[in-house]
Formats: sequence, C-alpha cells, structure tokens
Amino acid sequence: MRQLGAALCLVLVIEGLMLFAAPRGWQAMMREALKLPPRSLRLIGAGAMVAGLVLLQIFH
Repeated sequence: MRQLGAALCLVLVIEGLMLFAAPRGWQAMMREALKLPPRSLRLIGAGAMVAGLVLLQIFH
C-alpha cells in the first residue's frame, strides 16, 4: 500500500512539473485533446496504462 501511495505522489509531481515548466504547451495539448472523440481518448488512456504496466514489470 505504501508503494502505491508513493507512485501516486510521483504522478502528481510529474503532472505538476509539466504545468509548471510548460503551461502554454499543456494548454495547447488540452485544446487538441478536446477535439478528439471520447473513443480515441479511451484508446490512448488504455495504451498508456498498458505501457506503464509493461515498464513497471521491466523495471521492478
């Protein structure tokens, strides 16, 4: 449970870093994401989850 908490905190740090370092780029990315249909966003999310799980297995 402690590792899950640490992982979630790391996600927050990375997300915050993106907003802090490149707010305009983040806004532009969000505007482009709004143009995509929900199905595409779900597929991108699923792909990101699978990639994360694979990388976790490789590095852990």
